[in-house]
Amino acid sequence: MAPRQAPTIRQRRFGAELRRLREAMGMSAPTAGERLGADRTMISNIESGRFGISEERLRRLASIYECDNHELIDALAAMTGGRPKGWWDEYRGKIPPDFLDVSELEHHATSLRTLQTAHIPGMFQTEEHARALFDLFVPALPRLEVELRVAHRLARHDTVARANGVPYVGLVHEAALRMRVGGRRVAAAQLNRLLEESERANVQLLVIPFAAEGFPMAGDTMMYATAPNPHLDTVEVDSPIGAVFFDSPTQLANFRRRLDLVEQVALNPRESRDLILDIAKDM
Repeated sequence: MAPRQAPTIRQRRFGAELRRLREAMGMSAPTAGERLGADRTMISNIESGRFGISEERLRRLASIYECDNHELIDALAAMTGGRPKGWWDEYRGKIPPDFLDVSELEHHATSLRTLQTAHIPGMFQTEEHARALFDLFVPALPRLEVELRVAHRLARHDTVARANGVPYVGLVHEAALRMRVGGRRVAAAQLNRLLEESERANVQLLVIPFAAEGFPMAGDTMMYATAPNPHLDTVEVDSPIGAVFFDSPTQLANFRRRLDLVEQVALNPRESRDLILDIAKDM
């Protein structure tokens, strides 16, 4: 089996969970490989996401690690074998890989919670809004890359728009709503799009008003992707150098707590829609 040159975040997430199971057992990677009847370096390669593993071997490893969390084992088993191509793979090598990692996490999530303080949630951005954002990059992006990024961003909308759309809670600061990206017309159309999306049964858009007296993660942009098993949840936080991913149990618990606290200072869905409508009228 040829090693993967650039494992996706989901592949690395799978390996990280196997590493945690092994370390909880107090077993070294070479010893685990020997117990599995494999090359001594195989476990390290699996844990780094460079090698895949069959469901049979995954379940044997779980037995070796004496893991009795059957729901976690089943969730990991569902991630084994060949990875089917996703719609985002057509953009591989054309736009930054962390864009594709976010798409893959969204696609496989059982629910999503996001926080934006300066931007509109990506999957709800209009074409003109997204293009205006990418045109602000310094140095300027090549025109082809701008168009590819815009097309990719628009395609992400299917995560919530499909028949079995993922339950989504989006926390958006009032500052992001008042920013006239692309000019008044584009900004007004973007706000109207948010109002339309907020009517979906699986979507809640909650506005953090200027009146809020501060809240955790003020200034951050992040996404909490809930997995079929809570041990496999993943958090993505934007940074100046790209996406940063978190998956340790302590980190996940802290992010959940922070999001809960932010929701407490946000307006309820009806109040949020009313504020968005008022801002749109002022555009």
